[in-house]
Amino acid sequence: MIISGIQQIGIGNNDVYRTWDWYRKNLSMDVPIFDEAAEAALMLPYTGGEPRSRHAILALNMLGGAGAEIWQYTTREGQASEQELKYGDLGINVAVYKSKNIEKSHKHLSKDSPCSPILEYVDDRRSFYSKDLDGNLIRLVESDDWFQRGQSHCGGVYGAAIGVSDMDESMRFYKEILGYDQVLDEKKIKLHAFLPGDNNASYHSVILTHSNQRSGAFSPLLGRSEIELVQCLDREPVQIFKDRMWGDLGYIHLCFDINGMAALRSKCRSNGCPFTVDSGDFDMGEAAGQFAYIEDPDGTLIEFVETHRVPILKKIGWYLNLRKRHPEKPLPRWMLKAMGLNRKKG
Repeated sequence: MIISGIQQIGIGNNDVYRTWDWYRKNLSMDVPIFDEAAEAALMLPYTGGEPRSRHAILALNMLGGAGAEIWQYTTREGQASEQELKYGDLGINVAVYKSKNIEKSHKHLSKDSPCSPILEYVDDRRSFYSKDLDGNLIRLVESDDWFQRGQSHCGGVYGAAIGVSDMDESMRFYKEILGYDQVLDEKKIKLHAFLPGDNNASYHSVILTHSNQRSGAFSPLLGRSEIELVQCLDREPVQIFKDRMWGDLGYIHLCFDINGMAALRSKCRSNGCPFTVDSGDFDMGEAAGQFAYIEDPDGTLIEFVETHRVPILKKIGWYLNLRKRHPEKPLPRWMLKAMGLNRKKG
């Protein structure tokens, strides 16, 4: 079983093209892997027991990093939380993107979005917080891990900050299932004023990465990643998606690109986190493969996707069948770069 990296983070919203336009202009997520309206028929445990129609766009930044899956219900309004969410609540709190020039990133996002000052991070790197047009928290973090050069100030998704209730249990999960076995930083923190919550409360923060280099077809493009686990020590956190459906407003899942679904199914079951959704083979027209979901110890949704067919250059109908390739072998860099020819400009 191979994990090639974070493939994408899911973002529930009520206007898929408006949201994508913001992510294209502000974070250069401008290469669509798919743009599909279809029925989510297999997510019944998380969609009220009924199939739901949706429209989703998976977009990449070709400098490297994971994508954003911008996701909208088409037969109902996506629902916001009825409770005031605070930092450290259970689920995905922040989507993290990588920056190659933190000052340039800060200047660029400050034109359209609120931003914190530039802050210290770890390993002498810096970062800052911002928000997308719907108020979802994002963080830009300095990185030296790039697939290729380009004009953008930043790359794609680098990781996420996830609220947890039991740090030891969550660390075991992210290590054993997802390979985040290296602690970059661990400390008690106070919230920055930019973040929602009690700025006097104490938090336990652990930033994790993976010591082993990722392998697989898309590993050069997806690159390294980091996960921050955050536990509030002074209150009982609530689930961000309590009484709501997958696909409602906010960060709905964190998705990993994998190879070897059968082995992963067995591994998850033996570790006490069996698949809650298991698609079998799917075909979305522009992409095909298998997907599955598990929950972390606090119910945060983790998706796995095994890709069988992916568009390289849609204009000429060039699709790649990955079943014919060795699972650990990366795709040639020129082939991955060709995906950038699908870029949406303007």
